[in-house]
Amino acid sequence: MVGPELAVAPMHRICKKAGADRVSESAARELAKVLDDLGVEIAKEAIDYALHAGRKTIKKKDIEIAATKVLRK
Repeated sequence: MVGPELAVAPMHRICKKAGADRVSESAARELAKVLDDLGVEIAKEAIDYALHAGRKTIKKKDIEIAATKVLRK
């Protein structure tokens, strides 16, 4: 199994930005995994929207619509 595409250091920064004083490595790795999985799910939805519109290229609007749909689940 391949790990998430996202680096761990930015996950530490995201948690700190949210107000955390300290962030464990396992927490940062888990956040990377969760965000990676969420990103893939959004990208798959965006692909469907682009194909439905007769395009191979995913556009910004496809991502916006897909993110709204996925995040409502």
